[in-house]
Amino acid sequence: MEHADHILIVDDDREIRELVSSYLKKNGLRVSVAADGRQMRSFLEGDRVDLIVLDVMMPGDDGLVLCRELRAGKHKSTPVLMLTARSDETDRIIGLEMGADDYLIKPFAARELLARINAILRRTRMLPPNLQVTEVGQLLTFGAWQLDTTMRHLLDKDGTAVALSGAEYRLLRVFLDHPQRVLSRDQLLNLTQGREAELFDRSIDLLVSRLRQRLRDDAREPAYIKTVRSEGYVLAMPVEITTARS
Repeated sequence: MEHADHILIVDDDREIRELVSSYLKKNGLRVSVAADGRQMRSFLEGDRVDLIVLDVMMPGDDGLVLCRELRAGKHKSTPVLMLTARSDETDRIIGLEMGADDYLIKPFAARELLARINAILRRTRMLPPNLQVTEVGQLLTFGAWQLDTTMRHLLDKDGTAVALSGAEYRLLRVFLDHPQRVLSRDQLLNLTQGREAELFDRSIDLLVSRLRQRLRDDAREPAYIKTVRSEGYVLAMPVEITTARS
């Protein structure tokens, strides 16, 4: 029997939970629901999900708080699609900065939500061919940092792990597989998001900014990811590949 992806819908609006749940189930997905952050935490303690659809505007801990909490804990690699009733650009940017993989504004068509979910799941599971240069089980060392490709952890010089969202990890892998080479924004979008790049462009500049923050890189004078005017970005450090110890 083919595996059905498990989606958790976290939204305080019962009608939306029921409508979305019904539509996704009809399209072959396994669906669970939670009305708030407390129910979400309780559910995640006992079950595994493949993606979380998370509403921003909820009583108690809102979706932004919950997304940040997810990214800091053991569910940091679980994809998150955020929903909001507000079209404010600032809200969208904050959600993406918190580590959300995509963002959808209410009201939305159920068909578009399904398309977004499927696109995120594909991007999460299918590394483009260019990303397969470095095999699983390796440490990629660049400057004062290491990326453990087994655990998907970014490690600082003291060996402390820095959490990365799925999108941040994919972007860093692109840079590490193409060190000291200028990559255009279109190339970065295609390598990190595949065929959905045009449909689901969530600003490569914002993602680079987030990654620079993880690397504690000075935005004005970055040492790692440098901006090449009118061309794109380049990882300025050489990369050394070693076998990770188990």
